[in-house]
Amino acid sequence: MTIWLGTIPVFLLAAGGAFMLMKRRGKSGITLLVGINVAVMVGALALVVTALNATPAVAADVSVPAATAVAATGSGGSALIAAAIAVAGSSIGAAFAVAYTGSAALAAMSERPEIFGRAMVVVGLAEGIAIYGLIIAIILIGKA
Repeated sequence: MTIWLGTIPVFLLAAGGAFMLMKRRGKSGITLLVGINVAVMVGALALVVTALNATPAVAADVSVPAATAVAATGSGGSALIAAAIAVAGSSIGAAFAVAYTGSAALAAMSERPEIFGRAMVVVGLAEGIAIYGLIIAIILIGKA
């Protein structure tokens, strides 16, 4: 977890450098930033392709038990990543839904306080999106 905290200063330096570049060069700075972004994306794509084509390392003299055979193929890790994506995506979607429905519900309740129950049902339905993502993640973790 601490490796991700180490990327914060790098991100801040890159953002500051991009800001200074845009301030000094204007339109030519935009083309330079686009070129840098394309180069970084090509490098990231090469890294992803290399990671996906890699085979797991197995010792030659040690036999692999049946319980760890699934872990050696890498499908368990993919299921965990899919579970994380399911939870993150559904939580972000639920956050947007609750933000919009909650603000609309509060605006409606300020005019007519008797619709509190109906407004909270709509907000609760929007929150159900995150629960669906959590259920999918639990299913995926169970299959990992």
